[in-house]
Amino acid sequence: MKKNPSDLSLDLYEQPGHLIRRAHQIAVSMFHEELGRDVTPVQYAILRMLQETPGIDQVTLALKVGLDNSTAADIARRLEAKGWIVREILPRRQRRLALTDAGTQMLSGFVTGVHQLSANMLSNLDADEQQEFMRLLQKFVRINNDQSRAPLRPD
Repeated sequence: MKKNPSDLSLDLYEQPGHLIRRAHQIAVSMFHEELGRDVTPVQYAILRMLQETPGIDQVTLALKVGLDNSTAADIARRLEAKGWIVREILPRRQRRLALTDAGTQMLSGFVTGVHQLSANMLSNLDADEQQEFMRLLQKFVRINNDQSRAPLRPD
């Protein structure tokens, strides 16, 4: 039976936004359970991008990981305070970021845990479901990217 669009008795667990929010809560919880609380998922994303693109400027980094500039700057300050990155001031108040040896070592220690985390997140799905879930999740993010407060700009 199709529901009337004006019906206020919507099932919360049939609303994609609510399910995505719950999925995010679960993913963050699993991240901390597997990898501890020294690094947040967003900090990890920044550290990984710095590992892939050493010396990237802070604005470009924000675009590549889908963060607004002020959030990226705040996280960069925190990561610098932990000794995991260095921020070098460039002309026009830009900042170039790079991992320190301690940051590289910390990330190296995460490799096994990150692989385990990914496996755990998808472990209750069979192989075809895992592949389909990831395909649809990537498609959802790609086609709705411009709706984000900080759209991902990989290049």
